[in-house]
Amino acid sequence: MVRINAVLHVLSFMILMMAGLMSIPWAISLINNDGAARSFQLSIGLVLMIGYVTWRMTRRRVKELELQVRDGFLLAALTWAVLPAVGTFPLLFQLDGMSFTDAYFEMMSGLTTTGATVLSGLDKLPVSINFWRCFLEWIGGMGVVVLAVAILPMLGVGGRQAFKAETPGPMKDAQMTSRIQHTARGLWLIYVCI
Repeated sequence: MVRINAVLHVLSFMILMMAGLMSIPWAISLINNDGAARSFQLSIGLVLMIGYVTWRMTRRRVKELELQVRDGFLLAALTWAVLPAVGTFPLLFQLDGMSFTDAYFEMMSGLTTTGATVLSGLDKLPVSINFWRCFLEWIGGMGVVVLAVAILPMLGVGGRQAFKAETPGPMKDAQMTSRIQHTARGLWLIYVCI
């Protein structure tokens, strides 16, 4: 149970990070006055609450743990299941008649960078909602888990196993720098610069 708590503790930070990412389209909505600001405010509040409650429930049981291989796989699976779910809130609050399934598909499509959509009339959507959809593709382009690995050491949790679970092919066993978080930070720095 302690190992599951360690994974959920890391996941809580990723959920909180998702709330932080939502603040960017919220600001865009405020600047453009596109009518979606309230949806983003509600979403940010709800995601912050979910992340905080999860963090609070798991913080006492987590010590300085190094994630094992199976923990890394569980973290990767939960990340890809939970982050799109919490990312659906702006769509659900803003777009009338959108089902959770369609919103989840839209967010999963963004985070996996497939580009598929169930929406029509994209040019009629609020600018901030379209930005949210595109922004998730940008975030997903490098890998949400790799981003988390860059910040895991600050949380007191080792990240090598999460990195191995997320990285495809033979590259997962090669250590490109002396510390895996430096590799993840370096990759993100290059990605942001490009």
